[in-house]
Amino acid sequence: MDNYRLLTDDEILTLEDNGCTAENWTDVSVAEDFRPGYISNVRFYGEVKLGVFEKSVEVSPGFMRHSGIRNATLRNTTVGDNCLVENIGNYINNYVIGEDCHICNVCTMETTDGATFGEGTTISVLNEAGSGNVVIFCGLTANLAALMVRHSRNKEFTASLRRMIREDIDGRVPETGTIGNRVRITNTAEITNTHIADDCTVNGACRLSDCTLTAEFDNSVYIGSGVICENSVIADGTAVLNSAKINNCYVGECCQLTNGFTAESSLFFANCYMSNGEACAAFCGPFSASHHKSTLLIGGMFSFYNAGSATNFSNHAYKMGPVHYGILERGSKTASGSHILMPARIGAFSVCIGKIVSHPDTRSMPFSYIIADGRETLLVPGINISTVGLFRDVRKWPRRDVRPFNGRKSVVNYDWLNPMTMNEIEEGLFALKQIKSLSGDDAPAYAFNNCKISRNSLLRGIDQYTMALDIFLADVLKDKELADIKYVTDGDDTPVGTGKWVDLSGLLLPETVEDSIVNSISEAEGGSIRMVTDRLNSCADQYTDWLWNFTVSLLYRHYGQEDFTDDTLLQIQERGREARSKWLKGIKHDAEREHDMGDVEQDVLDKFVATIDNEMKTNNINE
Repeated sequence: MDNYRLLTDDEILTLEDNGCTAENWTDVSVAEDFRPGYISNVRFYGEVKLGVFEKSVEVSPGFMRHSGIRNATLRNTTVGDNCLVENIGNYINNYVIGEDCHICNVCTMETTDGATFGEGTTISVLNEAGSGNVVIFCGLTANLAALMVRHSRNKEFTASLRRMIREDIDGRVPETGTIGNRVRITNTAEITNTHIADDCTVNGACRLSDCTLTAEFDNSVYIGSGVICENSVIADGTAVLNSAKINNCYVGECCQLTNGFTAESSLFFANCYMSNGEACAAFCGPFSASHHKSTLLIGGMFSFYNAGSATNFSNHAYKMGPVHYGILERGSKTASGSHILMPARIGAFSVCIGKIVSHPDTRSMPFSYIIADGRETLLVPGINISTVGLFRDVRKWPRRDVRPFNGRKSVVNYDWLNPMTMNEIEEGLFALKQIKSLSGDDAPAYAFNNCKISRNSLLRGIDQYTMALDIFLADVLKDKELADIKYVTDGDDTPVGTGKWVDLSGLLLPETVEDSIVNSISEAEGGSIRMVTDRLNSCADQYTDWLWNFTVSLLYRHYGQEDFTDDTLLQIQERGREARSKWLKGIKHDAEREHDMGDVEQDVLDKFVATIDNEMKTNNINE
C-alpha cells in the first residue's frame, strides 16, 4: 500500500469511542478504503500507517477471525491490509508489517538504531578462539562458506570478498524491521531487530534478536516454542523447535534444529538435522546430523555425517541399522584435540573403531577402517566399498534432499565415485602396490604411516580399489565411441579437470578452477557477491565436461597409453560389468553375514537382497 490519507474527523471519533488514543492523530494515516470499526483499544505513537481490514484471517485450521487491531500499542509502524494484530503486551515499535499477517500474544516487537538483522557478523568456525573466517549474510551458501574457510589466510581474497558482502548488505537492508506477507507470530515474548520473510511462522518463541528469517515460495521458516535465536540468519525451509538456542549462526536450507540443541558460531547447510546436543565453531555441511544429548560438534568440518553419542565421531561400524557413517573433513579435531583424518565426502571415508588415534595421513587410504586398541593401530584399506552401509547411503541422500528443486542455493553433488574420490582411490591403489612391491608378496603384515596392514587386508584393498576404478571408468565411458576419447577444451586451452579435485562442501571442482576463482576475487577492484555465487554455480554446470577430462586422463594413466581401439573400449565395459557384479555380490554377502550374526531380521534381509537383485537385473548382471 503506497497511497495513504489522513483520518477524517468521523473516523477519529469512532476510534476514540473504541478506546483508541493517539499522541497526535495527524501522524496516523490510513488506506483510502480504511474503515475504523475493527480497531479497538489501540494506542498510537509517532507515524503510523494502517491498511484496510476487510477479510478474515485463518488463526487455526478451519478457524477464521476477522482482521483488525485490538489491544495494542503501535509506534512508527505500518500495518498492511487484512492483518489481525492483537494482545500486544508491551508495544510494536519501528516495524513494517505486510499483508494478511496474524500477530497475537506478543510482548515486544522493536527495531533499534543501527540494527544489522544478523547480517555482516564475522564468526570463527573450526577454531573457536580464532579471529573470524566466515561472514554471515543472507546470500551465504555451503560452497561459498567453504571457500572462505579454505582461504581465510589469503588477505587479499578475504578483504575483497568481505567488501562485496558488505556492499550487498548495505544495498539490501532497510533501516526498519520488516514482517512479510502471511506471517504468523503468536505467543512469543520478544522480537527485536529481526526481518521475517513471507509465510514464516513464529509460535511460542522466547526471543528473536538481530536475526533474519528468509524464505522462498512454499519453503518458509518455522520457529517453535522456547526458541532463542540471536544474531543469526535462518534460511528457507528451516525449522528451529523445542527450546533450541542458537547464537551467531547461519542455518541453511531445510535444516532442523530441535529438542534443546544449542549452537554458537556455527554453520548448518542443506538438510542438516540437529537435536539434543550442541555445536561450537562447527561447519556442518550438507546432511550433517546429531541426535544425542552427549554430542558436542566443535571445531570440525562435517559433511554427510551422523554424530554418535559422546562425540564418538565414527558412530559405530553399522551395516543395515538406521544409522550412518561419520564423515569428517581432513584435519578435523575431536573435543579432546586428537585428529581423525578422513576425507569429507560421501564414500571417501575411513571409520575409526576403538580409541581415536592421530595419524600423519590416512587420506590416501579412503573407504577404510582404522582400528586401535591402545597397543597397535590396524588399517583395513578399502573395506567399506563393498558394505551395506555404503550402498544404502549413496542411494538415500538424493531422496532425502527436501529442498525445492528450483530454489536450491548450495550445490550438492551426490556422485560417490567422482574425480575427488577417484583421486584418493588412485593414490591408495598406488600406495598399496608400492608397499607390496617393496616388502614382498609373502610378508605377513605391512607398515603404512605408523599403521599395520595385514597381508590379506592389503590384497583385498588392492582388489577393492581396482574394482571401484573399473566401475567408474565403465560408467563414464558408457555408450562412448573411440572418436569420443579426447579432451574437452576451449580452443587451444589446456583441458580442465585432469588433475586434483576439491570439495567445497558439496561442490566438486578441479583444484585449478578453485585457484582461479580465488585469484579473480583477490584481484577484483569491483564485482559483486552475486558474481561470485554465479561463478560457483556455473562450476556445477561445467561438471560434466570436467568429469570427462578427468576420466580421459585417468584412462591414460591406468592403461599407460593414449591410443585405444574399439576392442579396448569393449574390454573396459566388460571389466566394468564384472567389477559391478563383484561389488553387488560383495554387498549382498555383507548383508547375509550380518543376518547370520543375528543383527538383522529375515524380512529386512529379504527386502534388501531384493534391492540388490533388482540392481543386478538393471545392469544385466547374472548371479
